[in-house]
Amino acid sequence: MNDLLRRALADAHLAEADVAARVGVDPKTVHRWLAGRVPYARHRDRIAALVGRDEADLWPQLAASAVRADPPVIEVLATYPHRWAVPRPVWQQLFQNARDEIGILAYAGLFLAEDMGILRMLAERARSGARVRILLGDPDGTCVAERGSDEGVGESMAAKIRNALVHYRALGEVDGVEIRLHDTVLYNSIYRADDYLLVNPHAYGIAASHTPVLHLRRAEDGDMASTYLDSFERVWSGAATFY
Repeated sequence: MNDLLRRALADAHLAEADVAARVGVDPKTVHRWLAGRVPYARHRDRIAALVGRDEADLWPQLAASAVRADPPVIEVLATYPHRWAVPRPVWQQLFQNARDEIGILAYAGLFLAEDMGILRMLAERARSGARVRILLGDPDGTCVAERGSDEGVGESMAAKIRNALVHYRALGEVDGVEIRLHDTVLYNSIYRADDYLLVNPHAYGIAASHTPVLHLRRAEDGDMASTYLDSFERVWSGAATFY
């Protein structure tokens, strides 16, 4: 329980919903902060400004931990030579452990859309309060057409996306799930669950299922995982709503 933060919000006459709206998060996230979870640095800075306090006044444990010479956090948890080589339990565990955020950025991601167990898990996580965002390529977009040409599969790429959208249709009706279509040159497919990511770099002329995957953990702002999270947000902001 963070009583320091709770008192500061009360002194500033701010309710949880007010903080959520001004910081740009879900009210449930604010509730978790009050319960003791430490926000990301960018959120701490905005909260401190809202209540007119220093971050150290609200989260004194951060100042104490900064003094200790902690060992560096391991950012790369595992690597896989191909996406198809990632064991299914790894995908299951990634999404199952998410509490706040799930993000899927791909052109089609059909291998997930066809997995009913994964779809049920995504729906369950959304109903439990996680924000689930799915970004697929626009099947009528120029970038999808170019990717299909590069891989030598032509219209099959667009057809895979349309097939995936059919599978995701029921999921799009679940509160907390958002689906958008993008028309961008995709250098990586990104699969995110809170601070953990599976990143699938693309290679020219090679199907994504045959290219490597990095299993990453976000440790701090500006690290390797943060780069991919920022990329996800850039694509999301320019994508069109599908569901």
